[in-house]
Amino acid sequence: MLIGAHVSTAGGLLNAHERGVERGCEAIQVFNQSPRMWRPTSWKDDDIAAFRELMEDGPIRSVVIHAVYLINCASPDREVRKKSIASLTHALRMGDAIGADGVVVHPGSTLGEPHEEAIGRAGQAFTEALAESESCLLLLEDTAGGGNTLGRDFGELTSLIDAADAHERIGLCLDSCHLFASGFDISDARKLAGVIDDCVEQIGIDRLRCLHVNDSKTPLGSNSDRHAVPGDGHLGDKGCAAFLSEPRFEGLPALFEGPGAEGGAPGRVDVDKTNALRKKGLAARSRAGRTPRRPRARR
Repeated sequence: MLIGAHVSTAGGLLNAHERGVERGCEAIQVFNQSPRMWRPTSWKDDDIAAFRELMEDGPIRSVVIHAVYLINCASPDREVRKKSIASLTHALRMGDAIGADGVVVHPGSTLGEPHEEAIGRAGQAFTEALAESESCLLLLEDTAGGGNTLGRDFGELTSLIDAADAHERIGLCLDSCHLFASGFDISDARKLAGVIDDCVEQIGIDRLRCLHVNDSKTPLGSNSDRHAVPGDGHLGDKGCAAFLSEPRFEGLPALFEGPGAEGGAPGRVDVDKTNALRKKGLAARSRAGRTPRRPRARR
C-alpha cells in the first residue's frame, strides 16, 4: 500500500512533489486546477517533464488527480453537463501528461430528476471524456449518500459503469468515510471484509485502483461527508487500521485528504499516524492468523 495525502500544487507540480516528500508520502493527490472554478489551467511542459523525472526516481510512486467539485455529469442542464465534460476531459489529459494513476471524480447528482435518466447522462458524459483522452483512468468515487448524489452503493456504481459501456478505463476509488457514512459498517476487519466481498462480486477487484483514507466525524449511516483525521472519528483506530491493512488493498495509493490535525491541509503528523495505523492493522491480522486472500477475478 502506498500511503500518502492530498497536497497543494501552489507554485507548480515540483512544489507539490516537494510537499509530498516533506510529509513522508509514497503517493500524492492533487487538483489540476482550482476545485471550485470552471476556468481550466494547464501545467507548463517543462514543469511536467521535471515532475515526471522526479517521479521516476523519487520516494513518491503514485500521483492521482482529483477533478473539480463543480462537475456534475448527471445534470439535466445541458450547459452544466457541457462544462462538466470539458473539465473532466481536461483533467484526464493532464493525467495523461503527468503519468497519473487516475482522475478521481464524484459521479454526480440527479438533482431530483429520474434516477435512471441521470445515470444514463452520466455514463454518456464519462464515455465522451474518455474518448477525448488517451490512457489515464477515470476513477468513480463512492459518495456518502447525502441528497441526490449518485454512487452511494456498489449497485449504483455498477450502473454508472454499465452506462459508460463498461469502459475498460473506468475504475473505482473507495473512500472509507463515505462508505461508513452511507451505511457500510467497516468498523473492524471482519465487517470490512464482507463489504469488500460485495464490492468484488458486483464491480470486480480489477477496477479498484485508489483509496481515500478518511475517518468520519459523523456516525454510521449519517449520509454526511465530514472527514476526520484517521483514528479520530467514528471509525476510530480499529476501523482505520482494518481499512489500511485489508489484503485486497495492497499496492494501491491510500490517500488522506484532510483537514489535518494541525488544521488545513494534511501534514507530516497525519501521514505518520496513517502509517502507524497500517502497522497496527497488519499486526492485528498477523495475531489473528489471517492470511491475505488472493484477489478474485471479475465475473
